[in-house]
Amino acid sequence: MPENHTDTNQAPVKGLHKLKSAEITSIEAIPAKVGLRNQLIIRIETRDGLVGWGESGLSTRENAVVATVDHYAKFLIGKDSRQIGRIWQECYRSQYFEGGRVLTAAISAIDIALYDLLGKRLGVPVYQLLGGKQRDTIPTFASFMAESIDQSLANTQTLVDAGWDCIRIYPSGFDGGTTFNPRALLGDTAKHLIAIRKEFGPNLCIGIDLHHRYTPTEIASFCNMMPEGTLDFLEEPIRSENPKAYATLRELTNIPFAVGEEFSSKWQAAPFLEQGLTQFMRFDVANVGGFTEAMKIAGWSEQHYIDLMPHNPLGPICTAASVHLCAAVPNLSWLETRQSPVENLGFHDTNIFPVQAELKGAMYIVPNAPGLGIEVDEEALRASVPDQYECPHLVKPDGSVTNW
Repeated sequence: MPENHTDTNQAPVKGLHKLKSAEITSIEAIPAKVGLRNQLIIRIETRDGLVGWGESGLSTRENAVVATVDHYAKFLIGKDSRQIGRIWQECYRSQYFEGGRVLTAAISAIDIALYDLLGKRLGVPVYQLLGGKQRDTIPTFASFMAESIDQSLANTQTLVDAGWDCIRIYPSGFDGGTTFNPRALLGDTAKHLIAIRKEFGPNLCIGIDLHHRYTPTEIASFCNMMPEGTLDFLEEPIRSENPKAYATLRELTNIPFAVGEEFSSKWQAAPFLEQGLTQFMRFDVANVGGFTEAMKIAGWSEQHYIDLMPHNPLGPICTAASVHLCAAVPNLSWLETRQSPVENLGFHDTNIFPVQAELKGAMYIVPNAPGLGIEVDEEALRASVPDQYECPHLVKPDGSVTNW
């Protein structure tokens, strides 16, 4: 028989129909205003009409991520949506320059949407794709900012009464303007923390988000203002570009660090795990590379006896993804929530997201529906026009630029 002969009676290749039905037919990035700020939602559809949803975490730089998603879509359309790990590698390695937060924010959103799709295709929740559920509820920590000590105590009481055993505050006195005086704020903030510890005793976990706006010396000075045992964790006190700076700060204070929301890969997390530079891993599933990368870092953290405390400041898709991830790992302390009684940010708008992960008291209930377990009202999502929002460009009192 000639080599180029086609046997028209040949039986169809097994699984070919399933492969075709799982082919990616569209990838769309949809920026929208949800509550007080924008969210970037990713919609992926397959040939059989299934839709998966993802979310990017690079807030205020959504347009850069949109361009990246559009670029990736050009070579991902037609791919088998079930080959999630391979798609991750192709997106990450298909250019000369490695990674970067814009690229991994796009990859994260695509990866989350592909897991949502696969869960729906198989009829199982995403946590089953990650090894199965290890807990039924996800403990959270809640946050607030208060201008007076009385307000800090009142907010803490509200949260404790509602079931929270871990709270986080922001430095007091920062009004959202453009002038930032770090030393002027830290003394007042220390007084708030001392008052909370005195009022609520040793069993409440108390942390502070310093938003990487400080230097090691400023943080060391801040820690010295408080009696030992006041704080349970310092979150993102300095930027993470130079791990040696964290090693220096580690020598200046014994308060545990919670670091990782800036990470965009396992390679960025590596020195913090290997050198003991964080005691809580704060990665963001919508920035670090989606489930594919987050689960690798979670396992690596477990090796070093480090619990996760994931960053979760976005919307219902990131929240649902974080809940599924937290359900599937053994090493979890708390998941961040921005849905507490003392914050009203509107990020979880039920008109746009009519079905989402349920916060019951201080716990998220792990969804059991296929995929992420969220539903999106596409008409409402597309009708919500994004703002041209820009974070405040902070300056110190002398006029020099500093970190937002």
